[in-house]
Amino acid sequence: MDEANSVVARAMTLLTAFRPGDTELTLAELCRRTGMPKTTAHRLLGELAQWQVVERTATGVRLGMRLFELGQLAPLQRGLREAASPFLADLFEATHETVHLAVLDGIEVVYVHKIAGRRGPAVPSRLGGRMPAHCTGVGKALLAYAPPGRLAAVVAAGLERRTPRTIIAAGLLDAELARIRERGVAVEHEESTVGIACVAAPVLGADGHAQAAVSITGWANRLDTARFAPAVRTAALGLARALRATGRTA
Repeated sequence: MDEANSVVARAMTLLTAFRPGDTELTLAELCRRTGMPKTTAHRLLGELAQWQVVERTATGVRLGMRLFELGQLAPLQRGLREAASPFLADLFEATHETVHLAVLDGIEVVYVHKIAGRRGPAVPSRLGGRMPAHCTGVGKALLAYAPPGRLAAVVAAGLERRTPRTIIAAGLLDAELARIRERGVAVEHEESTVGIACVAAPVLGADGHAQAAVSITGWANRLDTARFAPAVRTAALGLARALRATGRTA
């Protein structure tokens, strides 16, 4: 059993070595990132290729279609996306800005749905991608309504400064989350990425905790967060009602 777990762990180490923007990686680069011996990596990649989890190319290795197919079968995220789709589509039509749906995983947010705006900035988010919770609009909306102890875990991990406007003081972040609970929406102005602003709202469950968060993102010098906040909150409230009606949870 220990050996089997070790094999799985090493295989996952190889797969998670891929980063956003990596189309493919060479064997040498995979070994450098993972610290794995070349012979071990070569053997494991061969087995993963047989299962179509990775694909070999003329110059390296890329993630395979089977991995994508498995990801689409994850029931919680799939159910959440299906329930959210009409609300996110309506929000996009109303604003024409980039729309996100995200959930909290540990100290990070994971984006489970995205509709990219055609006139807005290139937002550094992707489906399945992660960002620190403390500096994103969706992350702050989720943290404001998270179970006790989640904020402490985020603070203990360190509040990374991503831009000059990132909140890196625990007391200031706590005060910001209190304001979000008062307003019902979270606003971000260049805290995660320079030039980008965001307004987000939590999707609350029956227990009052955030199951997910909905947001729109655009240029910081053009996005009127106060104007769009009601539309974002309406979408989040509608999704929350739909989830409760169907018994779905994020």
